[in-house]
Amino acid sequence: MGDQKFPSPHEIETIPGTEGWERMYPYHYLFSTENKERKTYEENMFWFNDGLHYPEPMYPFDIIWDEAWFLALSQFNTRIFMIPPALGVDHRIINGNVYITPVPVADPQEIQNRVPLFMERAGYYFEHWNELHDNWENKMRGIINDLKALPITPLPQMEDISTVKEGLGTSSGYQLLKSYDTLIDLGILCWQYHFEFLNLGYAAYVTFVDFCTKAFPDISLQKISQMVGGINVILYQPDEELKKLAKLAMEKGIADQILGAKTIDEVTSGINGSPDGRKWLEAWDAAKDPWFYISTGTGWYHHDSSWNDDLNIPMNAMKIYIRKLKEGQSIDRPLADIQEERERLVREYRALLQTEEDKKTFDQLYNTSKLVFPYVENHMFYVENWFHSIFWNKLREVAAIMKDHGFLNDIEDIWFLKRAEIKDALWDLVTGWATGSKSYGPLYWPKEIAWRKGVYQKFREWTPPPAVGKPPETISEPFTIMLWGITNESMAAWAKLREITDLDQVTEMTGFAGSPGSVEGPARVCRNAKEIDQLQDGEILVAPTTSPSWAPAFQKIKACVTDVGGMMCHASIVCREYGLPAVVGTGQATSVIKTGMRIRVDGNTGKINIMR
Repeated sequence: MGDQKFPSPHEIETIPGTEGWERMYPYHYLFSTENKERKTYEENMFWFNDGLHYPEPMYPFDIIWDEAWFLALSQFNTRIFMIPPALGVDHRIINGNVYITPVPVADPQEIQNRVPLFMERAGYYFEHWNELHDNWENKMRGIINDLKALPITPLPQMEDISTVKEGLGTSSGYQLLKSYDTLIDLGILCWQYHFEFLNLGYAAYVTFVDFCTKAFPDISLQKISQMVGGINVILYQPDEELKKLAKLAMEKGIADQILGAKTIDEVTSGINGSPDGRKWLEAWDAAKDPWFYISTGTGWYHHDSSWNDDLNIPMNAMKIYIRKLKEGQSIDRPLADIQEERERLVREYRALLQTEEDKKTFDQLYNTSKLVFPYVENHMFYVENWFHSIFWNKLREVAAIMKDHGFLNDIEDIWFLKRAEIKDALWDLVTGWATGSKSYGPLYWPKEIAWRKGVYQKFREWTPPPAVGKPPETISEPFTIMLWGITNESMAAWAKLREITDLDQVTEMTGFAGSPGSVEGPARVCRNAKEIDQLQDGEILVAPTTSPSWAPAFQKIKACVTDVGGMMCHASIVCREYGLPAVVGTGQATSVIKTGMRIRVDGNTGKINIMR
């Protein structure tokens, strides 16, 4: 790998007009030139751009989730479960883009020392998985309810008389500060829980993969992943709810009325007059909590609104299913076929094993993978979708108070402040309110936010390098390979692409073989969930990444191509569930491929041919 050149993290030049951008982000995220030891460490590590989670630069507030998983993933690897070869994942930021690097356990003896500790600690979780998981669900539902109930109350001109008569001893100003602290704390706590099982889920799967690749040298990662396919996970439930609603509309004879209406309001007023229409509307309302708390993006950005924020999005997706049903097509996932294929692969590969001991190990690892696999997807519904969707809107309630007091010109300006800056601003706000003097914030923040917006716009126009620093001889960290699709091969392909100045000349790309099969068809580049409405039947979806709310798109497409992701990313898993080819982790397919181009996607080899 030594011949591949990625820029040094300290060589990336500041974009003209953004000087001082560093104050928008946590100080410890910055690459350092001042301390020799830190600089040497940074130069010798391999930092890749986390486009899987962040297809665009970070807003100063939205980095809260990156901070949260920086801590949570790392602590479970390093301090709690003692994962033998892997410590945490270190984070940095360049021009608003997050770069991460897995930190390996360097000393082979230390890896050996950690093995018995890991066996005891992880073993306990695997043995008590179901009860611990039930407990986890209760904890998550608890904090979601706490979040919903959290009061964010505007400051009164005068406190209610009950403050006096009940001897309350505190003010609305204090309550606002406390509510903001609670809001942030619930967010961080949610992400502590996020990783309680996740690292173990991946570890179990990676151990199974490791066993299979040694026992069957010719096996592809895809075949192994198909062995744990066809498992019902709640992440698919929002989409299943839309299918149920489409079937109910057909059954109640109101499908044409729904198709004829342009918006959810038109649908409601059109069918509200009949008993069948009302029955359907009741089912629609029942699905909203929790299933419509599904994000239209990854859930990582404040602008990734949920279906509940714009009910026309699920309505339009459901119409896709009604039209399919009217044409007499099936809208169900081919679950039985996938399960049959899964059982066949397990049977055939198990039969190749020579000794009873190997068969026993295979069974044990396979059953553990199957047990933990649903969690690997399910936690995303609870955290990135259900919790985040409510969280963003709670913060908008804080922003509304700040706007009323002149700290912000617009509610959406709050995302340009770091979470600690919001706390500082709220102190300024409540002390100004308490004192009857003028707070300084209205003179300071609108001007600073205007500058930050300009900087952010320049970050958006900049193309971040896929990686910086020194590529390792071999990439072996399991998360890096499984989730991000970062391998020695993908790095070589990305480096090669970087050398091409005219992307219009590219006729072939290589990515990660995410789901088997080979097809040819016209490309449709979609950068967000709103654009999936433009998809036509039989097109090949090309996207930076996909998320659960994109599920209806998989009814229309022939194949899927993404810029980022590995074997366990969302696009790979869903394509395997729908029996569609996928090539993920291409680096920059959305820059090279344009809508309407004819492309051939080979999900067996990870090759994409562009027929210009």
